[in-house]
Amino acid sequence: MPVSMNDVMQLLCHVSDERKMRAAFKHSGRGAIVAGATAFLGGLVGGPPGIAVGGAVGGLFGAWMTSGQFQPIPQIILELPPTEQQRLYDNAYAIIGNLDWTDTAQLIALVMGNRAIQDQLLCMLTSYITNELRAEIKYEN
Repeated sequence: MPVSMNDVMQLLCHVSDERKMRAAFKHSGRGAIVAGATAFLGGLVGGPPGIAVGGAVGGLFGAWMTSGQFQPIPQIILELPPTEQQRLYDNAYAIIGNLDWTDTAQLIALVMGNRAIQDQLLCMLTSYITNELRAEIKYEN
C-alpha cells in the first residue's frame, strides 16, 4: 500500500497537538528563502501565473515566519511548502515505515498506543523545527 503524505502530516499534527507544541520563528532569512523558493516553484509549474500564486503563498508564509509570534505546530506543518512537507514525511517515514495501517485514524491509533514511537516522532519534529526552520518551541500546559 502506498504511504499517504496526508496520513503522515495528520499524524504529526495530532502528536504535536497532544503535547500542545507551539513555535515562533527567530530569523527572517528563512521566511525570505521560503517565499522565493515557493515563487520559483510556482513559476516552474504554472508559468507567469504560477509565479504570482507561488509568490503570494510564499510571501504569506514568509511573513508569518518572521512575525515572532508562537503558533501551533499543527498549523505550521499544514502551511509548510510541499518541499518542506516532503522532508518531514521522509523523516517520519523512517520511524513509522514498518507500521501497517489503512487510514489516518488507524495510523494515529497505532502511534498513540506506542510511547516509544511517539517520542521518536516528537524528537524528529523538534529537531526539524529548531534546526531546519530555526524556530523556538514551547509547550503549553
